[in-house]
Amino acid sequence: MTRKNNKNYLDYIPKKSDKIHWKEGEEGLIQLIIYRDSLFEKIVRKLFLTPDKYLIDLDRMGSFIWNHIDGKKSIYEISQLVKDEFKEESEPLYERLIQYMNILKNNKIIELL
Repeated sequence: MTRKNNKNYLDYIPKKSDKIHWKEGEEGLIQLIIYRDSLFEKIVRKLFLTPDKYLIDLDRMGSFIWNHIDGKKSIYEISQLVKDEFKEESEPLYERLIQYMNILKNNKIIELL
């Protein structure tokens, strides 16, 4: 018999990957920098002349969320900060936030603890 994980998604604590770099740009917007430095990626870069890094520009809400991912706050705690900051603009809050966290997790930008 398998045990189901009864943990609520909002209870997870997101932590930034050590492999991701970022910088804060104009107006406090975050730009994620993802280096393509695995052996496979180096070979592909040489063959197809592709860049050595990806740059991902986050919008205002994405940057706000990124700045609150500290390995201590739960997704629920971050959701309350987003709600306070963005009010109606953040709705539907939980659906959007969970989708955003899943995108970050699936691209190995964060991990969920």
